[in-house]
Amino acid sequence: MPQFQYETYLPFPREDVFTWYTRPGALTRLHPPFAGSVVEEPVGGPVNGAGSVIRLNLPGLLGTSAAAAAASLSTVLPFRIPSSLTWTSRHEDFEQGRSFSDVMVSGPMRRWQHDRRFSDEGAGTILQETVTYEFPLLPRLPHGVGSLIDRLFSDELRRIFDFRTRQTTEDLAFHQSHGTLATQQYTRQDGPAPTRQVPRVVAVSGASGLIGTQVCALLGGAGIQVRRLVRRDLSGESSRSPGAGPGASTDIRWDPAGGRIDEVALAEVDAVIHLAGHPLASRFTAEHKRRVRDSRIAGTTVIADALARAERQDGRGRALISGSAIGWYGASPVDRTHRKTVLEETTPVGTDFLAGVCHAWEEAARRAEASGVRVAMIRTGIVQSPSGGALQQLLPLFAAGAGGPLGRDQVQSWISLDDLAALIVHLLLNPDAEGPVNGVAPHPVTAREYATTLGNVLRRPSAIPVPAFGPKLLLGSEGAHEIVLADQHVSAERAVQLGYGFRHPHLETALRHSLGRS
Repeated sequence: MPQFQYETYLPFPREDVFTWYTRPGALTRLHPPFAGSVVEEPVGGPVNGAGSVIRLNLPGLLGTSAAAAAASLSTVLPFRIPSSLTWTSRHEDFEQGRSFSDVMVSGPMRRWQHDRRFSDEGAGTILQETVTYEFPLLPRLPHGVGSLIDRLFSDELRRIFDFRTRQTTEDLAFHQSHGTLATQQYTRQDGPAPTRQVPRVVAVSGASGLIGTQVCALLGGAGIQVRRLVRRDLSGESSRSPGAGPGASTDIRWDPAGGRIDEVALAEVDAVIHLAGHPLASRFTAEHKRRVRDSRIAGTTVIADALARAERQDGRGRALISGSAIGWYGASPVDRTHRKTVLEETTPVGTDFLAGVCHAWEEAARRAEASGVRVAMIRTGIVQSPSGGALQQLLPLFAAGAGGPLGRDQVQSWISLDDLAALIVHLLLNPDAEGPVNGVAPHPVTAREYATTLGNVLRRPSAIPVPAFGPKLLLGSEGAHEIVLADQHVSAERAVQLGYGFRHPHLETALRHSLGRS
């Protein structure tokens, strides 16, 4: 039976590595966006009998681009287009600090077992992984065909495991720098009180979204309990987060449109990360603009006021990390009252629709400041992930060889999904982080540079410009101007000054990581 073996050296103690692998969110952080998504993590960690469910894309660029196309089309069609396979696993052979395995219960393979063993290597850890697998019907195929399938499958596994190595190393380094590795937390408990307290419980709105999913997983990796803000009725229900174990977080009911939230439950949290809001990418009709504005202002006001009341009653130094966007600065020079070419957090607000939304959005978050809540707003740039946003929409075109720039010399301030999630958690954990912070990478690109870079990463042409009428048909003239054709050179200097170290400062590195392209 074929076997795939992979060995990784991680420069962190075995206890920290193993604990991270068994904390909530690990599977979400480890599963590559180019390979699919996580539906359900193992409750209580990968202990014997626990299970997990993932959606698995077809291999290679074809599978990633097909999933991206299906997801994009599903936003405008009344039904979901299937583009992935469901894979259910059961965990076995769990030995604390040493090993665990998962076995496929249902999925596309005839047999699959993935064994992991952790061992000491000096001050670091060796992770040895062995995958034993068997394809259905493969023995009936000609030998040459079977050998080719095995080779292609091994190449795809290597892409996935290379991604996991990078992700694990970066996440562990992030947690180490913030004192949230398991051994660092044990030391804090045994020794004198630290000058910087790590929040124990954090509520997250928009937790199931593209950004929120990764933020929650990073929080779980830090040993922080996550409580998701949800709109459904929780009466008689004890709902736990995916991947959360006994004693972990319970959802908090809220109704942003109705101005209601469970204030008793919210008072138990040390901080709120607020990411919820009506999706932006749609035709800019009067109704759509109303929903975009109202969802952000109403939801933020509810959270800020409730958090302020909790802080007045029980002053523990709570924090609110609220979403915002680089739309604050206006889409182009004609939408600004100044002539600055590089946009910083102190730059005045723009004059167009999204600038007005961002201004009101941030003002709503600041309502909590007077009660002693530390408030930071992250002005998010163009998020790079095949799981959503602009890259998801462009990927099928580029994969088919029909990709090209959206515009010419407009400056696009982007950020990788991993950097955005990590920056949000960094703002949570850094007591010096207050006020607006730009969520962009240090090196923006022009529209032409973006297309050229993506084409190079995918090894596809990138010379066919997208006609201007295309975005206008989808978003209207105003939406196309403010979203797709925006010209915003936004500075990342404040994030750097606050001590954040970017994983992907350059676009090519970000795209190669998220798309699994070496």
